[in-house]
Amino acid sequence: MKTLALPSGERVPAFGMGTWNMGDERARRAEELATLRLGLDLGATLIDTAEMYGDGRSEELVGEAIAGRRNAVFLVSKVLPENASRNGTLAACERSLKRLKTDRIDLYLLHWRGSVPLAETMQAFAALQRAGKIRHYGVSNLELSDMRELSQASGGAAVAANQLLYNLTRRGIEWDLLPWLRERRIPVMAYSPIEQARLLRNAKLAAFAGRHAMTPSQAALAWLLAKDGVIVIPKTCRRDRLKENLGALEHPLDAAQLAELDRLFPPPSGPQPLEML
Repeated sequence: MKTLALPSGERVPAFGMGTWNMGDERARRAEELATLRLGLDLGATLIDTAEMYGDGRSEELVGEAIAGRRNAVFLVSKVLPENASRNGTLAACERSLKRLKTDRIDLYLLHWRGSVPLAETMQAFAALQRAGKIRHYGVSNLELSDMRELSQASGGAAVAANQLLYNLTRRGIEWDLLPWLRERRIPVMAYSPIEQARLLRNAKLAAFAGRHAMTPSQAALAWLLAKDGVIVIPKTCRRDRLKENLGALEHPLDAAQLAELDRLFPPPSGPQPLEML
């Protein structure tokens, strides 16, 4: 498993498992649990979830999946912006811990920016960290101006990651936000790395993958895995899809292949608004 370093120096898997929309349907629960547990067996020990996903049902699913092996997992969850006041964050974290059946979250993120001042949320994160409820904290869906503001707030310099929409068809962050994060060694967690499966139907990517003996999902994930400071968190509810996705680690892209993908999916030619799903 490829790993990368957080700003603290701790190394985490560069390939994790997302859980958006998991835990919502009882008929899928057994396969979803089996998929998460297989991922842990295969080294994808970073799991990303959030209090928003299924109103907590995703966290409950993850808690069941990691039972008995919590120490082997790097657990990520998120607080909703409407809960991100100082007291609201503390209460939201306690609810997440209860659903996850654990005493700590490894990385706790602000899901996106809301009306609560960023400095207030950072104060809450720092308090949770001092109490041992969370080990690291970070943000999600914050653009460059937000990150600059955050860097000036007390505790803002300790942000350990920014989770962003990033894939072959969503490259806007490469113009200014990604270089800023890289200068500060703040990893990007790339969510929807296969564009919610839409990239699987992209004719250009399918042709590229066919030429290079891989599947479209493997090509899309391998492109992100080739980048420094990027963690990919694809979501799948099926074990066969998980195995296929993990196959991206067996297909590292060389310089010629990366250049070919740049021609097929060009990088931004100027600043762009931050995209979100």
